[in-house]
Amino acid sequence: ALLVADLAHTSFGDIARAFRSREIRAAVWLSLLSCTASAILSVWVAVPLGYLLSRTRFYGREAIDLLLDVPIVLPPLVVGLSLLVLFQTAPGVWFQRNVFTVTYAVPAVVVAQFAVSAAFAVRTMRVTFDQIDPRTEDVARAPGCSRAQAFWRVTLPEARRGVLTAFTLAWARALGEFGPILVFAGATRMRTEVLSTSVFLELSVGNLEAALAVSFLMIAV
Repeated sequence: ALLVADLAHTSFGDIARAFRSREIRAAVWLSLLSCTASAILSVWVAVPLGYLLSRTRFYGREAIDLLLDVPIVLPPLVVGLSLLVLFQTAPGVWFQRNVFTVTYAVPAVVVAQFAVSAAFAVRTMRVTFDQIDPRTEDVARAPGCSRAQAFWRVTLPEARRGVLTAFTLAWARALGEFGPILVFAGATRMRTEVLSTSVFLELSVGNLEAALAVSFLMIAV
């Protein structure tokens, strides 16, 4: 319904004019790169953490489980403000001075997207591992495989559909991220502008046709 409604108010001429803009083309490329990077990072964290939460019982497990819900339930602007404050602390300032700048730069876009999308990926991987019978690992370990070998050779191949789902969900969630990016990375054209902030920038200058064209692309994706 959203796609049909957007298309009804957007002509292909509007879409073509929007994509002739250097700013919007740059936003498309940055969106594709940052969403892919944040989705890869999300899965890289989600696989071991989801497995840990699914297979083991340890002190603090409930606290970690609770913390995963924080980025999901907090208002997006609060997430962005929290990231901004985090990188103004002594460790954050040291990191930006000695490693690379994060705040209001391209890395801030990836971090802001990762902060929310990782929680969805972890949830997905935990459910995936919950649905895999742990006895298959026990059978693999019986001939002498270590737990790590059983995980890589048996459990992870069985979880491949869940990994793909976690990646896709994290990628899509990162594409729609707006509040944390606006606060933590800004919306500087040709630098930190992504598709979600392009809609905001076009609307702020009254360019409704370009905003609808970018919205159509995001809904279609």
